[in-house]
Amino acid sequence: MFDKFHDECAVMGIFGHPEAANMVYLGLYALQHRGQESSGIVSSDGKALISHRQMGLVADIFKEDVIKRLEGSSAIGHNRYSTSGQSHLKNAQPFVVEYAQGPIAISHNGNLVNAGMLRDELEAYGSIFQSTSDTEVIIHLIATSKEATLMGRIVEALSRVRGAYSLLFLTLDRMIAARDPMGFRPLVLGKFKVGRNRNGYVVASESCALDLIEAEYLREVEPGEIITFGPKGMESLKPFPPVPHAKCIFEYIYFSRPDSNLYGRNVYQVRKELGRQLARENPVQADLVTPVPDSGVPAAIGYSEQSGLPLEFGLIRNHYVGRTFIEPQQSIRHFGVKIKLNAQREVLKGKRVVVVDDSIVRGTTSRKIIRMLRDAGAKEVHMRISSPPTISPCYYGIDTPTRSELIASSSSVEEIRKFIEADSLGYISREGMYGFLDGRTDGFCDACFSGNYPVHFDDEGHTRQLHLFEATQQR
Repeated sequence: MFDKFHDECAVMGIFGHPEAANMVYLGLYALQHRGQESSGIVSSDGKALISHRQMGLVADIFKEDVIKRLEGSSAIGHNRYSTSGQSHLKNAQPFVVEYAQGPIAISHNGNLVNAGMLRDELEAYGSIFQSTSDTEVIIHLIATSKEATLMGRIVEALSRVRGAYSLLFLTLDRMIAARDPMGFRPLVLGKFKVGRNRNGYVVASESCALDLIEAEYLREVEPGEIITFGPKGMESLKPFPPVPHAKCIFEYIYFSRPDSNLYGRNVYQVRKELGRQLARENPVQADLVTPVPDSGVPAAIGYSEQSGLPLEFGLIRNHYVGRTFIEPQQSIRHFGVKIKLNAQREVLKGKRVVVVDDSIVRGTTSRKIIRMLRDAGAKEVHMRISSPPTISPCYYGIDTPTRSELIASSSSVEEIRKFIEADSLGYISREGMYGFLDGRTDGFCDACFSGNYPVHFDDEGHTRQLHLFEATQQR
């Protein structure tokens, strides 16, 4: 699947390592899939916060001379894909500000559903905003707090926001990690040895970032937990009353890298099991299974194993496609898809094909893929989707289209099948999706599939923010 959903961001933080900025750079490189719009790193040498932010990809931004300038033994970083706020350098993170107690930097993954209401309130009392990102609301809440300590200010600020946040803060001598009480977005904790008797620490959006820098995975930052890394080592605080968890199920289906461990399970193995369940629920007489690469590959392997149909790569992905390209004036059919995928006639000709993808959003990409498979000689094309129909937009940090643009919000499975021009179409059921959890659905958010939002938009500010969110998505 591509050009469909994007998680808002990746966050990465290192505390207590002589090459902190370089370690953050490597972690952001491993987390590039979570955001390709902009990237930034802020480091602390104990005297000042040193910042570098730029539009573009991690490897293009952080050259050797930039990393050398980011001195210090602690650093935080951020990859961004905009879900709230426009695509400008001013919205690139980490943000750095000076307030009464000194400089502080912040990286945020998620989306605050009451940011509009809080922003109006802060502006009414004189706050001036430099960006259009909801993350800046948290900074202003910290800066205007009357609490005496930084931790007191952070707790007060986070008690006022609603929605999803996995956060990293950096000061001159401390790094602080926080995850919202419902645990919408992932955040993991690790450590590494620095010398004989000292530990350094790492916090990241996914465990694959820890693997690259050879850090030991410890655990997830728990929902509602705030962890401080400072002169006294690591200290944990849980200041908020417990609430039901709402971990994003779509992290398993698409967002996270397959080699990450998430919510206690390996993502690759979960996706394979989704494919097996998909085959149990939606069998078909066919000759082969082919994935839509790359995100459909593990589910296609599972489908193949369960169904007994051979797995073939009938679609090959070009991994070196840039963000923009010039389309020739002489029209090429399905150009936007063909520049990323190519169908193999030698594999597909005369075959009944099961094509496996992780989701259908608008349906236009799926239709182009199916036409490509038929143009390459496929006799039949049966589409199988390893998630339920996507009927509702996300308001917790995922860039989904508005409800009216989601084809499953207003069309039946049969109507979608006709639109995408497949011989048959089958989705995994919502119950089947939770099969790897023995059917337990508690603790997860699946609002995009069910329409059941765990944060209720029942006050004027929340409702207003929802309308603003939908409006910005339409622009």
